[in-house]
Amino acid sequence: MKEFFNDASWIWYTETEETDTYGDFIDNFNYTGGKAICRLSCDGDYVLFVNGVYVSSNQYGDFEHYKIYDNIDITDHLMIGENTIRITVWHLGIASSRYKPAKAGLLYEIECNEKTVCKSCEETLSCENPNYKGGYKKIITSQMGQSFLFDATKPCNTAFHNSFVIDKKCRMYSRPIKKSLLLNAKEIIILKDEGNYYLLDLGEETVGLPTLNFYTDVPQKITVCWGEHIIDGNVRRKIDNRDFSFEYIAKKGENKYTNYMLRLGCRFLEVFCEAPIKLDYIGIIPQVYSVEAISKTFTEPLKQKIYDLCVNTLKLCLMERYVDTPWREQSFYAFDSRNQMLCGYKAFKNGNSDYARAGLLLIGQDNREDGLLSITVPSGTELAIPSFSLHYFTSVKEYLDNTNDLSLAFEVYEKLLKIIQVFEKQIQGGLLYTFRDSGYWNFYDWSAYMTEKIGSTDTRPDLMINCLYVIALENFKIISDRINKPFNYQNIVDELKVNIKQNFFDSKNGLFSMSKGCEEFTELGNAVAILAGLTIPEESCAIAEKLSCNKLLKCSLSMKCFKYDALLKVDPKYHQYIIKEICDTYKVMIDNDATSVWEVIEGANAFGNAGSLCHGWSAIPILYL
Repeated sequence: MKEFFNDASWIWYTETEETDTYGDFIDNFNYTGGKAICRLSCDGDYVLFVNGVYVSSNQYGDFEHYKIYDNIDITDHLMIGENTIRITVWHLGIASSRYKPAKAGLLYEIECNEKTVCKSCEETLSCENPNYKGGYKKIITSQMGQSFLFDATKPCNTAFHNSFVIDKKCRMYSRPIKKSLLLNAKEIIILKDEGNYYLLDLGEETVGLPTLNFYTDVPQKITVCWGEHIIDGNVRRKIDNRDFSFEYIAKKGENKYTNYMLRLGCRFLEVFCEAPIKLDYIGIIPQVYSVEAISKTFTEPLKQKIYDLCVNTLKLCLMERYVDTPWREQSFYAFDSRNQMLCGYKAFKNGNSDYARAGLLLIGQDNREDGLLSITVPSGTELAIPSFSLHYFTSVKEYLDNTNDLSLAFEVYEKLLKIIQVFEKQIQGGLLYTFRDSGYWNFYDWSAYMTEKIGSTDTRPDLMINCLYVIALENFKIISDRINKPFNYQNIVDELKVNIKQNFFDSKNGLFSMSKGCEEFTELGNAVAILAGLTIPEESCAIAEKLSCNKLLKCSLSMKCFKYDALLKVDPKYHQYIIKEICDTYKVMIDNDATSVWEVIEGANAFGNAGSLCHGWSAIPILYL
């Protein structure tokens, strides 16, 4: 295999780095014809311009030991003779749920006719970008990270100097999926126009790049807020410590600007100006990952609307990987993405399997010290949801079921084995105990008895962690058998099944309780007990009857798949009940003019008015419709 970047060096515009800063890098090269490829990687994010024209952006989220570079065909942007590239790099530097801090740096090379004609090195000219406010550190949310301030009044920086070579050790890999596409700017509906204030409607949930085009008689600061709904006539900008806004300092005259690095997920924009402007356009350039949905036609309009709503949500949550919500977090969770991948296999042609594979492989690269998966991948957050590590086994097994591609299982096998061993150490007296202390969040669902306070010091066996471990072990056995690896955990599976039933099954009520000796009878807990194979047929039927009569504490939208799968495992007759519940539940969103499916049925009012109105994990009706 040909190796790249043999002559290129990691560089930065300063010898020492600071967080939330922007560097500009310029290089010239002679082009004589033929195909030209720019290979590029950075820490944070980048924008590539060739001869002054935007060509590409968006670094794939990664790790230093699994560093991704883009292969960008720049042939059509070149002319015979001298050409110029300019790369702006945003070094984030601040940990979030979608970024793990690493040393600042840029690495690139341009190859024409199999010869390197340009590369990052000490001679590359660089400087601090004068327009973005460096060190601003304005946080949108702890999950998303930073916003920005762009100052258009600052002149172009001509004080370029040689770059500094950075000692940055990375293992390089080519981007495993294609790049997202930019569409035409989304048409806007002006709801309010007061000259120095605008309220704008994109007509539907939209994901893409913020772009501005307006005229002002005076220099001034403009604040743009974004959100998914209107409350009291305004976009909800600030929710607790979250701040959904960016700032732009306009120069006198015409202003045209697009931020190619920060994607927004929203429906509404609100614009505050210090003085009146003449608005041409302020809105979003949609950025989409190209997939082709499989056409599905339903005779009942409600089913059609729900199905289409779910497929649209999946599409909106396709970035470099499946993100939970493009508005509030843009983060890649092992559980959320399990639902999304499973739906994607059914909704998209070819199952979008390359995309799913890339995501599952990225999860397998996570190297949290204790062996569990970080809460998101990649993540700079020192937090894990232990149950999500167990859902990863389900995702890998379902990938095998839907693709018959064994190569992924070989690549992530050691990671799976390590996770199994971490949980094995939590077994005491024949039951698995929950994890404790500040690095753990024992979360299973946004419903009763299914989440503990982050960093709880209490450790105990509960129904969910034990059932999920059994399911993970059984999926691990299937994976191991498929790739001819040994499975040495059958005794643990058998022992756990006996002990779970002895400790959590209430024979009087015929139900499993979340805690030993209690009456915490939940839909989710009893569903996973059936799926873990803990019940005999008579018990399964009795539990299923209670599940279908809504007699147990309800689970949230994302976990309905466990309830529905348990019902179908007991008896296919429950399909009719499942479809009715889906239609009754999701009709609430349809009646509220939703253009994507919500995080939970409470909608925007959930979680202290921070409920997402576009959440990929809730697209599960695709599986049952």
